[in-house]
Amino acid sequence: MDMGDSSSSNSSSSGMDMGSGSSSNACKISMMWNWNTIDACFISEQWHIRSNADYAGTIVGVFFLVILVEWTRRMAREYDRRIVKAHELRIGGAVDDSSTGKLGALTTQVPFRPTVVQQLIRSLFYVAQFGAGYMLMLLAMYYNGGIIFAIFAGAFVGHFTSSWDTIGDNEVIQKDCCC
Repeated sequence: MDMGDSSSSNSSSSGMDMGSGSSSNACKISMMWNWNTIDACFISEQWHIRSNADYAGTIVGVFFLVILVEWTRRMAREYDRRIVKAHELRIGGAVDDSSTGKLGALTTQVPFRPTVVQQLIRSLFYVAQFGAGYMLMLLAMYYNGGIIFAIFAGAFVGHFTSSWDTIGDNEVIQKDCCC
């Protein structure tokens, strides 16, 4: 197949050559288990791994992204606890049984609904988790051994460091379907 004159000013390379072209910097994209390092591309052709240092940086970045997702979950739980506690204190002050020093029975029956601003903040936590989780899922679909290892290791370290808050609390630990 004649590709034309290589000195032509119209010859441009997209960097995503998946064929058997002669481009020395073509992306290696595989949807099967692989250990590609040099010339691997993730998400877009701009995320093109050109050296072992690039690959190591990607692995470290993915590792810390997963940890950040776990800590964002923790911050969302802490925020929910904070607004519920503020609600209980606000309601509890109105029905405080000063003879026993405990909150009255009405505090558990008063429904709580976050304000618009509180729900906006809760939604920002959610979209940060969802967006990062979606990007991690896309990265996992490259089936690159290093990326998969970084995701699992980051999930372990992130959960280990951020989830001690839930032990002993009588609350349900929310587990999302994939992230």
